[in-house]
Amino acid sequence: MSQGPLYRTPLYDVHLKLGAKMVPFGGWEMPLQYPDGILKEHEANRKGCSVFDCSHMGEFLIEGDAKASGLDGIVTQSIAGQPVGTCRYGMALDPRGGTIDDLIVYRLATETWMVVVNASNIAKDAAHFRAHLTSKAKFTDISALTAKIDVQGPLARDVMKAIVPGIERLEHYTFGVFPVLGENVIVSRTGYTGELGYEVYYPWDKADRLWNAVMADTRVRPTGLGVRDVLRIEVSYPLYGHELSEDISPVEAGLGRFVDLNKEFIGKASLVKDAAGQSRRRIVHFISMNRRAPRQGHQIFSVDGAPIGEVVSGTFSPALGVGVGIGFFRKEFTGSPKEIIFGDEKLKLAAQAVARPFYKDGTLKA
Repeated sequence: MSQGPLYRTPLYDVHLKLGAKMVPFGGWEMPLQYPDGILKEHEANRKGCSVFDCSHMGEFLIEGDAKASGLDGIVTQSIAGQPVGTCRYGMALDPRGGTIDDLIVYRLATETWMVVVNASNIAKDAAHFRAHLTSKAKFTDISALTAKIDVQGPLARDVMKAIVPGIERLEHYTFGVFPVLGENVIVSRTGYTGELGYEVYYPWDKADRLWNAVMADTRVRPTGLGVRDVLRIEVSYPLYGHELSEDISPVEAGLGRFVDLNKEFIGKASLVKDAAGQSRRRIVHFISMNRRAPRQGHQIFSVDGAPIGEVVSGTFSPALGVGVGIGFFRKEFTGSPKEIIFGDEKLKLAAQAVARPFYKDGTLKA
């Protein structure tokens, strides 16, 4: 089945000039990697500074009281008491407890919110929010007006303070409105790579101005979706469509700390059952005993060869020098083995289950 026309970010031509390999992702034509390759991009993020074009992500503006608007009942995190100037990660669920999307809620003012959602889910999420917000809420999809550029890595603060004066005051999972190259815009500090990182929400038609200013620093390297996936797996962050989906609840994905069972929200009843041990699957993180990497769709076997689960994410970790993977044990499998096997009927490789994250030396909260 052929894919329809792909959307392009405002930096599409910039990526082409930099020699990026462009690929379809979530309905968008995005840079997979640049000519120097993923290993160089990985090194830039873990040791220096990298910049990502994340303009494909979606942004919703919601005005209204947290509870009266219905917003607090849509997301799994409690946001009614969330301080202005902070961000909270959570999920929107269907009544069965399946994950419609994972998202970040920004409290811009007492009754003003921005919700950042995944690119492939913008239309689905917008329909879900419109269906469940009350008449006391005002909903605006600002995705088409908003570019998003992420600057990540141990040197991110040093690079960005020349462009965003005062950025040093931002703590992890906070944001502010800053003057950036003539525009007053939201700059946050959340991150998706395990390193110190900032996100700048900039006017769509002026995104190249910000990108060029960041790239003018010789310490910065452009980075694509390929290395972003490696980086997020190394720190065990979920990616929608892999660790989370409409068939996978946050509790099953090991993300129960982002669910407030003390409040009411769509899908809560199912999550209560999951928390009580009635979930359909259990997440497992594992390290290959060699450099061979697990891949999505590989099976997980017990040491005696019985199929007990499936891999949802896997990669070779440049930071650790081995393959790392994330998967789920099936509900009927009740054990917690340290030694497992992954692969297919042709090739099976030994692995060891470990506690997450795989990579523990990041600068995320530096």
